[in-house]
Amino acid sequence: MLTYLLDDLEARELTERRPDPRDRRARQVVVTDQGRDELGRARRGLATAEGRLLADLDESDAAPLRTLLTRVARTAQNAALGPDERC
Repeated sequence: MLTYLLDDLEARELTERRPDPRDRRARQVVVTDQGRDELGRARRGLATAEGRLLADLDESDAAPLRTLLTRVARTAQNAALGPDERC
């Protein structure tokens, strides 16, 4: 499953695989400049969406909500993955 994800990221030129200088049999996955740009856009979009959704909450309410939602998302992700693929 991870190989398919890496293949997709590489096809979109967001990452590349390079030989590991310490072990030529291994490969390192490296984020490209285009990948960094895309990550920055995604983070800004997420921050904008979060700001709109949490606009009526002060930080003392928003912080624990973020924590709880992160836990719920992690549980949902683990439930969707097999036992060997959990984060």
